[in-house]
Amino acid sequence: MKKIGIYSGSFNPIHHGHVMLANYLVEFSDLDELWFVVTPQNPLKQKEELLDDDERLKMVKLAIGDDPRFFVSDIEMHLPTPSYTINTLSVLSGQYPDCQFVFICGMDSLQNMKHWCEYQRILDNYELLVFPREGYDGGDLADYPSVTVLKTPILEISSTFIRQCVKEGRDMRHFMPEPAFLYMKQHHLYE
Repeated sequence: MKKIGIYSGSFNPIHHGHVMLANYLVEFSDLDELWFVVTPQNPLKQKEELLDDDERLKMVKLAIGDDPRFFVSDIEMHLPTPSYTINTLSVLSGQYPDCQFVFICGMDSLQNMKHWCEYQRILDNYELLVFPREGYDGGDLADYPSVTVLKTPILEISSTFIRQCVKEGRDMRHFMPEPAFLYMKQHHLYE
């Protein structure tokens, strides 16, 4: 059975921190592949901050290029919004019964997971790989049997920081994979 990591997020925009984490996960865990699931609307985030779905999807595809370890999925763009993780995982499991899906999230998400839709079903039916985030310990869910806390490098790069800097006219070329950065500049995104 192929083991696939599901790394969902707004990727608004994708940056080196996202790609470096993905690379770490496929090299230092037992994942066969990692799928970037571009989320159209996180129920806990404001929609107006979000760039168009297709633009974010294009940037993620450009960022990962032809790396065979990675795949970009638009599955959540075809599901009802807001996007709930349990729905995404359930649909993927139904569509790909020969695959085992592993949910990837940060310690901040794990710590807040009790606020998620049907979070207990996620914990009971899926393995979770959790990466550290400054200031978060995962709360009592960090010890849950399906949770594996990783010792990945902590990279303090955020999409919010990049968006703000672009609005200010700053050059952020070294914070993002070059093809995604060039696409962002060419289309004047976040300016």
